Amino acid sequence: MNQIQPNLPSPLSRRQFLGTSGKAAIGGALAGMVLPHVHGQSGSTKKIALIGCGGRGTGAVANAIGASRPYCQLKLHSMADVFDWRVKQSHKGLSAKYAAQMDVPEDRQFVGFDSYKKAMDTLDAGDIAIFASPCAFRRPHYEYAIQKKLNVFMEKPVTPDGPSSKRILAANEEAKKLNLKVGVGLMCRHSEARIELKDRIDNGELGELLYLKAVRMQGRLIGWDKRKQETKDKDISDLLYQIKNFHGFLWLSGGVYSDFNIHNIDECCWMKGMWPVKAMGLGGRHYRGDEIDQNLDSYSVEYTFPDDTKLYFQGRSMNKCYQEFASHANGTKGYALISGPGGHASQARIHKGQGPKSDLAWMFGTEGGGRPRRENSAYVDEWDHLLDAIVNDKPYNEVERGVAASVVTSMGRMASHVGREVTYDEMLNCSHDFCAGIDDIVDGDSPSPLLANADGSYAIPQPGQLGTEY
Repeated sequence: MNQIQPNLPSPLSRRQFLGTSGKAAIGGALAGMVLPHVHGQSGSTKKIALIGCGGRGTGAVANAIGASRPYCQLKLHSMADVFDWRVKQSHKGLSAKYAAQMDVPEDRQFVGFDSYKKAMDTLDAGDIAIFASPCAFRRPHYEYAIQKKLNVFMEKPVTPDGPSSKRILAANEEAKKLNLKVGVGLMCRHSEARIELKDRIDNGELGELLYLKAVRMQGRLIGWDKRKQETKDKDISDLLYQIKNFHGFLWLSGGVYSDFNIHNIDECCWMKGMWPVKAMGLGGRHYRGDEIDQNLDSYSVEYTFPDDTKLYFQGRSMNKCYQEFASHANGTKGYALISGPGGHASQARIHKGQGPKSDLAWMFGTEGGGRPRRENSAYVDEWDHLLDAIVNDKPYNEVERGVAASVVTSMGRMASHVGREVTYDEMLNCSHDFCAGIDDIVDGDSPSPLLANADGSYAIPQPGQLGTEY
């Protein structure tokens, strides 16, 4: 079936690692205080299995190593991916920079759809699995990690749809019983600057929040491949082609809307202190020629919180247009810059008026005068907090929050794609399963949950066409 979005029932870059050169580009949560460095069992060793060896997974290993010194010795022990070239490229880049932390001989470099099991089978209970493959595979990978009693770091988004959200929440109940430590890659909640801003908002320095705004307007985020039969990938299966270009396909990643915009949406909900209950959205697809991904190029979504205040999201992936990458909050006592402008770095501050040109009331890192102090890398800090919990046995499980952020993001995407209001409950309980049959995939020749049209194109969103089987 050619599927895009379900017909809902009636009355809801991140890390980049240059593997060929061995240079990592590492960016520079908790709803409370920043955790202190606790030396714990700094002489102990924890083994890591990397599942998904693209830029995100490779970067996560680098971030983990960067945070590990006060807590333990980390060794990358096994690697897994469905593409052999990704394993080799990641291994080469990490070896060039972190040779002392690498212990991955060829017989622990696994390739294939069962490679995640083989990689985790090399670990002992209490070791760490990193999940950085497309989120469609997150649930089966997590279920196996729980069987092996492994601690986990999983990338965002956690899920692309309702059924996988409910299944991973069910699996997580067992993880909690086993006291497994689980981090989710929404690193903004681990940012020093944002944590202090959140505390100030909770203490009333902005007054009552009037509205929040998240913006991610950039040039083309992904260079989409043309029709498969016209590219160098014409001889690989549709399934592997989709996985290689996972940002273009909703079942694998939730598309650009979920995979990229979740950070800004999540940090705004955190500052508000609640999740939206519904969303209304619109979007458009422009100047695309014969490109075959399933994304819209522009999105505008209005989220409504339980108290009827709003979060406005504006997103665009188009060259030669206005660009902004930031999150904002306006309250009765002033305005706050949550993150940006221009990226994930926070630069958190509060102004006395309703915009950034008004008098400054507070800015992170300016205590004591002088030049503002730069915050630590939130990518490393999220590992700092996870490793502290693992080594010092502190309660730590971010799955429920990660699923909620994923559902909220999917809710906005869904509202834009179907052309009507979508509630949180509808999104979570929708029966349409993007990933139907994923447990039956055994190799690259297995059928994909998404079938191509006769001309090699894929179904794209058609707002307003309710009643159609997408």
